[in-house]
Formats: sequence, structure tokens, C-alpha cells
Amino acid sequence: LKKHLSREDHPYHKFSTGNMNTLHVWPEAKGIDTRSELIKFYDKHYSASIMHLVIYSKENLDKTQGLVEEMFQEIRNTNNSIPTFPGQPCTPDHLQVLVKAVPIRQGHKLTVSWPVTPSIHHYEEAPCSYLGHLIGHEGVGSLFHALKTLGWATRLYAGEEDLTMECSFFNVLVDLTDAGHEHMQDVLGLLFRHIKHLQQSGVSQWIFDELSAICEAEYHYQAKRDPFSYAKAISRNMKIYPTKHWLVGSSLPSRFNPAIVQKVLNELSPSNVRIFWGSKKFEGQTDKIEPWYKTAYSFENITEFTIQEWMQSAPYVTLHLPVPNVFIPTDFSLKDVEDKDIFPVLLRKTSFSRLWYKPDTKFFKPKAFVKIDFNCPLAKTSPDAVVLSNIFVWLLVDCLNEYAYYARAAGLKYGLGLSGNGFELYLVGFNHKLRILLEAIMQKIAKFKVKPERFSVIKETITKTYQNIKFQQPYERAMSYCSMVLQDHTWPWTEKLEALTHLEADDLVNFVPMLLSRTFVECYIAGNVEKNEAESMVKHIEDVLFNDPKPISRPIFPSQTMTSRVVELGTGIKYFYHQEGSNPSDENSALVHYIQVHQDEYAMNSKLQIFRLIAKQATFHQLRTVEQLGYITSLSQSNHSGVYGVQFIIQSSVKGPGDIDSRVESLLKDLESKLHKKTDEEFKSNVTALIDMKLEKHKNLNEESSFYWQEIKNGTFKFNRRDEEVAALRELKKVELIEFFNTYIKVDAPKKKSMSICVYGSKHLKEMASDKDKVASPFIQIEDIVGFRKSQPVYGSLKGWSQLKL
Repeated sequence: LKKHLSREDHPYHKFSTGNMNTLHVWPEAKGIDTRSELIKFYDKHYSASIMHLVIYSKENLDKTQGLVEEMFQEIRNTNNSIPTFPGQPCTPDHLQVLVKAVPIRQGHKLTVSWPVTPSIHHYEEAPCSYLGHLIGHEGVGSLFHALKTLGWATRLYAGEEDLTMECSFFNVLVDLTDAGHEHMQDVLGLLFRHIKHLQQSGVSQWIFDELSAICEAEYHYQAKRDPFSYAKAISRNMKIYPTKHWLVGSSLPSRFNPAIVQKVLNELSPSNVRIFWGSKKFEGQTDKIEPWYKTAYSFENITEFTIQEWMQSAPYVTLHLPVPNVFIPTDFSLKDVEDKDIFPVLLRKTSFSRLWYKPDTKFFKPKAFVKIDFNCPLAKTSPDAVVLSNIFVWLLVDCLNEYAYYARAAGLKYGLGLSGNGFELYLVGFNHKLRILLEAIMQKIAKFKVKPERFSVIKETITKTYQNIKFQQPYERAMSYCSMVLQDHTWPWTEKLEALTHLEADDLVNFVPMLLSRTFVECYIAGNVEKNEAESMVKHIEDVLFNDPKPISRPIFPSQTMTSRVVELGTGIKYFYHQEGSNPSDENSALVHYIQVHQDEYAMNSKLQIFRLIAKQATFHQLRTVEQLGYITSLSQSNHSGVYGVQFIIQSSVKGPGDIDSRVESLLKDLESKLHKKTDEEFKSNVTALIDMKLEKHKNLNEESSFYWQEIKNGTFKFNRRDEEVAALRELKKVELIEFFNTYIKVDAPKKKSMSICVYGSKHLKEMASDKDKVASPFIQIEDIVGFRKSQPVYGSLKGWSQLKL
């Protein structure tokens, strides 16, 4: 919509995605051949003079140079220059406008946008980073804090977007509550009042110096990136920055220049603004349709005088600059670790908690990774309990935000969310001030109070989140249904929404003490942290929760040990679940064809993984490229709490789920033939490729820690998993893979356990009844997911801690 409302002769106006109309129907109506135009474009622009090449290699420079000359010397050079498109994409007709639009999902969103001088020309002065930091700040005295206190907003972001060398936009995005939607003019009035205050108060050097210090620390101690994305990023930098800054780019603001910042700040004016306001409440109140995605909208002009009136009528709130950031790290020293443990070790275990510890022996960064899982038996016992646990976590984040935002800004990230058996806290980033943040979070948990006005805002936000589930893609709904059939302690979103409708603040007041009353704390601490520091952190958590004269928590009973149980499907029986799509306006249908194979075991894992590697490309080629069933077509490995399988995922507007399911069965027959025809050399090549992928080293602390945490979370503790699975792969023979396929995967395999989740879009809904009738015996039709799950046998849980010894 923003592109549509811009100069038609500017590239920004063009539809960047493309569809059948833009690429075929409309050009053909004008007598334009798309292929001919593409060739003309190639002839005009394809030239080495406007290309940039990055080679990321372990070879020495001489050999790398030789490879480059050999492989790229034939690229033609016509000495073209990079095309330029001077001028802003917005004329005066596109400024001082208010656009109301009807979104697909529930919620109210406000986007305030100004065309500004691209900061890429002043990347060392970083004017938009400076302004984004101040306007998007979330601490006490910030615009967001004021809007949040008034109950009008749940999120605010400010920064530069759609950046090119010739033009860019500075945007402020606000997620409004229902009350905020009704006070939109006041929200805008406060925004412009805040901007005016910044314009008048001048540019502060200490704030710029803080930003510079944060950026310098994050750049110099950045984690190693994926080589592919790193090479791409450098190639983009090469066409923008001078040679000395190809690697750095805009990462290091270093020149304090108030005039440049003030220039961009002055461009954020009422005369230069575009306001986009999205809400379902505008349905039936619009008179225009955007041509590409058919978004309904209305368009009106607003004057500077109108915005001045909004500024004057907005309520008085105290807005001021942020205070100095106490979380900016200054100690980047690396700890002297005596034990060079290859894998996590169980460092401490009590009736209250368990601590897994892994010092950094690879990456040598002054950073830490902390995961704390609060296992609370009450958290997942019912839809009401799940919803109340969710509100509790949201409110914790809400009350921490003004303080903890400074930590996030300084490179110390944290998060709280529901976990499989309670709620989970993570802290990731510079280790210097991490303990301070952890103690603050634990204090908030211990002294948690329910504020009725914030409860109402969070309840409204979560309600919209549940309501918007029905607008998920059909394949996402199918995957969700599949997990719900298999995994215990999962509840339909409709039940959680119904439960939420009746909950009030007093319900949460009564629930939280019960939730925390029985708790077991699972901890993983890794990185630049010494053993005694890790133990001290966990001891502090225990002191807060368990060691008060009137403790918040007590140890869980042995009978309350957290488990994750997965339904074991029957062999020789096909399970079906047919469901109408939740979004009536979506014509797409989806299928998840799930094949359950085994519980975690190295040799079986390796066979499943090599099958998936071999079959993945054939699946994509046949179902998407040849049969063109749908854009979303994949074959992936599934892991439900240590129970492994494969799932074919297809979303289509061409065929319904019943037809797609038959195509998957046909594909499996083709795969059987392909496996038998595969030569020993081809099989060995596949195995080698999978081994190479498994032996690829973790690139950074977060990647390594996430791998180990998954083992702890699942209760498998197979920290050497990759080495063991590689050993199993080295012994694997082609005949063993064929035997595995014939036993568990192929059509009518003797030990096959499969289930088809069919979600019907509006285009295929009429096929659902006949598809049910066509199902061949033996089969089981699932009508009630939760009822079915409760009636089925389950795999033994891999979780449990009583058997682990220090």
C-alpha cells in the first residue's frame, strides 16, 4: 500500500513480488512479451562493471585468485554504471495524508512515515540510528512508556526502512490497543510533541557516545556468522562503502555531527508525513482497493494545522531523554577456565534445581548463554492453566520492560516464555552485567503483583493473538493439528480462547502462588562464566524461591516429575484427521502426511536422516516442479519429544488434500524404485554429504548452547549425538537403508505408522465428505483430537532427572 501510494514513474512504486497478472496477463494485454523484455533487461544491465564478488574460502590467496580468474573471467564487461533513480518516490500529493486500511488479522497498527535523507551518506554519523534510539526507547520517560501507561500501545519501533542511496523512509510503528485505537489522534499528538521536544533540545553527545560504545562492543565481539550470509553482506557493502569499510559497513558510528542528525530530525515534520492506520474496524468504511493484494483503504489529506491541534489536545505526560545505560559492558576479559570440558557437565543437583555447565573453550568471546526452565506441574494441566501461565509470563515481561530495555540496548538479550512444562527464562549476551539482570528478574518473579489495568491490556493482546490463529496458513494449521494429536499437554486454541474470555485479574492473583508452589529449576549456563559464578547464580535462584522462612516454592514431589509423552500410532493402520480451514477466505488446502518411525536411537536416526536427504530433492522436484501442486512443498524430519518420523507438507490451491495424499503415496512408490536403482557410489556420496553436514562445527556460543539445551530439554542428554550418528552413518550400507525403507516407510510397509492431516480451503471444502468415504481400510478417522490422544498408547518418556548422578 505504501508503494502503491507513490510516484508511478519511480521504481519504489513497482510490485516487487510479481504474480501472473503483472508478469503475464497485463503485459500480454499491452502486446508486451515478458521473455523478450527479460532478455532486453539482461542485455542492457548484465555487466561485470556493476558486480561485486566475495569468495569465502580456506584456501590461500593465490589459489583463491586462480579459482576466481578461472571461473569468472568469461563474465562480460560492458562498462555499465549502476543505475540511479534520483528523487524521492513521494510527490506533495503523497505527503500529509492519512490512509486507513483493513488488514487480514485482528489488531490496530499505526505507521507514521517520513521520506528522509538516506543515512547511508552519513553512516559514520548515524543520524537515523540516533533518532531511532531516542524515539523508539522504552525506558521511563520515553514515548512508549507514556503510551503504555495510558493503556494505548503494546509495542513501538522507530527506525529507517526501505533504504537506498537515493531515498529512504524513517518510520514509527505502533501497535495500538482498543483504547489506543480510539485515541489515535492523541497518540499522534504525543509523537509529534516528542519529536518537537527533540528538535528543540538539540543533539546530545553523551547519547551518541553511548550508541558508539554499544556498537563498537557488539562489532568487535560479534559471533561468527554463517559464511553464506556473511559473504552476501560484504558483497552488498562493496557497492555502498569505500574499500576500508567493506567489512565494517555502518556498524561503527564514530563521528559526532549534531548538524547532520538535526537535519534528519527536522525532516520529521507534519508537512512531510504519511500516516497509515490499519484496523478491522474500518471494514465498510473504505472506498478504494490496492491492486496487488486487494487491500481495502481510504485516503484523506491532513494539514499541519490539524496535527498542531492534536499536539495541543493530547494529554500531558512527562517525556524526557533516557538516563545513562548502566548495562553497557566495560569488562571484556576472558575467564581462565581450568576444566576444558568438551560437553556440558552436571555441576550441581539438589531437590530444588539442577545445573548443567559448559565453559567456553571454542569461541573466546566475553559472552554467556543462560537458560532456566521453571518446571511447574500446574502450568499445563488445563486450558485455563495454560492461559493463566501465559498471562503471568507476559505480565512479567511487561513490568520488567522499563528497566530491562537498557540491557537489551546494551547487547544483553533476555526473554520469558512458556516451555513444555512451565515457563522458561533465557539471558544471552555480554556476561559482565548479566548477574545484575538475572537478580532483577528473579526479584520480579518473587514480588510479582497483578496490576488490573495491565492485566486488561495483556488479556486483550493475547485474545487477539488467539483470534489470529485462524488466519494462519493452512499448512501451519495442519502441522499444529499433527502435534496436538501426538503430544500430551496440548490444548486447542479455541478452548484457550474460551477460557481466556472468562478470566479476570483476581483469577491470576490466586493462580500464580499455586503455579510457583511446586517448582523444579533446570539450568544451563555456558560461555565466559566460571564454575563458582554459575553455582552462585543457581544458589541465588534457590534462595529467592525456596530458602525464605515462608518460601514461594517447594520441591516437586517425585510423582510430579515432568514427562513428555507422545502417542504411539498403531502399525498397519492409517489415521486421518479432516478439518475445514479456519479462514473461509483462504482457498488453499494443506496436507501433512506424517510417518512415525522410532524413538531416539543412533542407528535408526541415521537411516531416517539419510532417507530424508535422498528423498527431499525428489519430493520437491516431483510434487512442486513437475506436478506443480503448490509453492509450499517439503519433506522434513519430525521430532516430538524424542519420537522421530518424517512429514510431507504440501499446501495447494490446485488440488485438495485427498488428491495430494494420493500423490504422496505415488511418490513413495517412485522413491522405492529410486532407492533400488541408486548405485553404491551415489549412496556413498549421499552418506558423505550428510556426514559433512553433521561434522560442521558450531559457529558460535548460541548455536552450540541451543544444541546442548535441546538434549537437556528432551531428557536425552546425548551431548555426543553428532559423533555417534556419524559413526553409525560410516557403517551404514545401502541394503540396510532399503530394508529400513521397506519396513517403516514404503506403502503398506509391515511396521508403517502413518497419519494424514487434511485441511480444506474454501476451494476444496466440498471434497471433504467424499474424501472420507474413499479412505481404504484399515483406517481410523480422528474426530476429537484430545479424546483420541487420551485413548491411545504412548511412548515412554525420555524426561526425568532422578536417575542422574553428579
